[in-house]
Amino acid sequence: MQQAELRTVTVTRYITPLREGGSLPALTEADDDFKYVLKFRGAGHGVKALIAELLGCEIARTLGFKVPELVYAHLDEAFGRTEGDEEIQDLLMASQGLNLGLHFLSAAINFDPVVTEVDEFKASKIVWLDAFITNVDRTFRNTNMLIWHKELWLIDHGASFYFHHSWTSPDEKAKTPFKFIKDHVLLPRATKLKEADEYCRTIITPTKIKEIVSLIPSEWLQWEETQQTEEEIKEVYARFLTTRLDHSSIFIKEAENARQALI
Repeated sequence: MQQAELRTVTVTRYITPLREGGSLPALTEADDDFKYVLKFRGAGHGVKALIAELLGCEIARTLGFKVPELVYAHLDEAFGRTEGDEEIQDLLMASQGLNLGLHFLSAAINFDPVVTEVDEFKASKIVWLDAFITNVDRTFRNTNMLIWHKELWLIDHGASFYFHHSWTSPDEKAKTPFKFIKDHVLLPRATKLKEADEYCRTIITPTKIKEIVSLIPSEWLQWEETQQTEEEIKEVYARFLTTRLDHSSIFIKEAENARQALI
């Protein structure tokens, strides 16, 4: 179920970058002695990627999917000064303050659709989730799913909510069909999209949406490109999701048509 709030930890050790790329997430350790995959506010798309990760992950959790615990992860001013890699040092210095950590799933393996068959209803719910939050990054090339303790876990939702990078016409964009669903790794197994739509709409309600959006910390809402207040920005996210929920038939039809094209 949706957790009421996130814990806050302080990052104490940078261990290693996890993969190459613009965002450079890293394995870190915090003052609670747990390891976290850290998503940096100073990387790539900045705080908007953290907001997408937070909202996407918590919506997935609300729907009953297994996702790593999220924590607000604080980097203090002195952190990273002794880092030898100049690029990483710049990233750490640009990420002072509140970042986002995901509990590290040690020894997890990447999901392989050839090896692991996902139940059709579960696959349909995951397709629903990603169409709902406009997540472009759950493809055969990069599934962003892990097998941990023989169970399926969803990770990496930072590419969701791509409307917020332009921040124009959010109400109009909430009603789009999401054509990228054709590339979804689980679309071939998603034979129960209408049933998934009915189920998910009973769980994700306007009230639940507001609860999840309220988790966005103030520190991530100081945007230079808009004169909107923190609460107004949150309201845009809540309205986008509520409008998309009200018009879920649009993206369900798109997913059904895309699946038919595969057959």
